[in-house]
Amino acid sequence: MMRKHQSVMNQISADYQTEAATKIAVAVPRPSRAVVAASASLDRSVGIVVCIPCFRRPQHLRRTLESLAVQRTGRRFAVVMVENDAMGCDSVPVAAEFLQAGRLSGLCAVEPRQGNCHAINAAFETAQAMFPAATNFLMIDDDEVASPDWLEHMVRAAETTSADLVGGPVFPNFDDDSKRGLRRHPAFWPAYDESGPVPVIYGCGNCLITRSVFARLADPTFDLRFNFLGGGDTDFFVRCRRAGMKFHWVAEAVITETVPDDRTNPRWLALRGLRIGAINYRIEVKAARSAWSRLKLAAKMLATLPWSLVRTGRLLVSEKAIIALHPMTVAAGSALAAIGIEPQPYKASKIVS
Repeated sequence: MMRKHQSVMNQISADYQTEAATKIAVAVPRPSRAVVAASASLDRSVGIVVCIPCFRRPQHLRRTLESLAVQRTGRRFAVVMVENDAMGCDSVPVAAEFLQAGRLSGLCAVEPRQGNCHAINAAFETAQAMFPAATNFLMIDDDEVASPDWLEHMVRAAETTSADLVGGPVFPNFDDDSKRGLRRHPAFWPAYDESGPVPVIYGCGNCLITRSVFARLADPTFDLRFNFLGGGDTDFFVRCRRAGMKFHWVAEAVITETVPDDRTNPRWLALRGLRIGAINYRIEVKAARSAWSRLKLAAKMLATLPWSLVRTGRLLVSEKAIIALHPMTVAAGSALAAIGIEPQPYKASKIVS
């Protein structure tokens, strides 16, 4: 497997690596993270970097990059893409196309250790190392499209409110229009409706993190215990809240997310609820310092099951069954996690160690 991986990396390097990429490769924090594409002109003095973890969605990535290339802003920014499928590297040609044509400035690196948290950590670490003057680090997923004023809204909010972290809404764009009724499902609806200070944000698919956040946290990385479960972003933001950092929400900084048909069926939505419950349990158990407190937490999670049935019954009066069942699946996910059973949605069939 390692020989095959090295062969793929060599081919990518030969096809896509520019002179600029060769010069900056040594600055990437981890030696195994190869820079495989970079813009011809790389301005390391920019103050804003947009980070994009990539995994097996090249056509969606193209739409993401198109939306970044036409941002309505006078601010200079760079992009850092991290390919997390070292065996296939399907995202690299798309990244190289935009970078080498000068449509975007930045670079694309490959993180060979597969997993959600590995990819995000690689993106933020590379961005900080490669752009030492940057103070604002945004993130967008490779299946999302930014509205034309997204970056301007996010950065302006960070500047005017002195918030440490800024979040914005991600609205679903369903492949099947008949699924629009699911927009209000908790799996797709944003945490807040209005702009202003908020206690915490939950997802990194539309966020801005200031450089000071990474400096102030005792551990400024996404916890690898969430690598295949997901929720490393929620855990990161909860730790920021506990450290006393300020959050702000910008309702105008809209991002849309492509939602394929297989993410709107009852089975996927049920698994999403189970995953959210497992994430909630993981985050709380990290804060439980003693065996007794962990035992109490497990009992609490098990006790939420009957209460979730009551909530589900109430929601059935006004919501579709698939939405009303969400509290019950979340509670079940927490209870199952308490006995060691968790979904692993970010674990691919082929993993490079």
